[in-house]
Amino acid sequence: MRTPKQRAGDAAEEAVARHLAAHGCTLIARNARYPEGELDLIARERDMLVFVEVRMRRSAAFGGAAASVDRFKQKRLARAAQHWLLEHYGERWPACRFDVVSVTGDGTIEWIRDAFAV
Repeated sequence: MRTPKQRAGDAAEEAVARHLAAHGCTLIARNARYPEGELDLIARERDMLVFVEVRMRRSAAFGGAAASVDRFKQKRLARAAQHWLLEHYGERWPACRFDVVSVTGDGTIEWIRDAFAV
């Protein structure tokens, strides 16, 4: 049984997946879980592999959802992405980037491409 917060997160991920698809991205994977962390969405935008962190917030107060992806979270995402890349591509990785997509309580979606570098 999913909690209301988990259901809201699921709905946010679904909205982001539709948003990315509407902007030309192809969804490759969802919720890839590793000991290092979870990759919410993995997509392809042209020749770029995109690891997408979906953040849900009621409002943009305190920096909004994107600001909640701190250095610690970035490192966890990078380690999970490395694990996924090794599993799917071996040693020859495609060009990649990390995006953060925030969804506010009113459904506003903000897509920050190349949100952080590792």
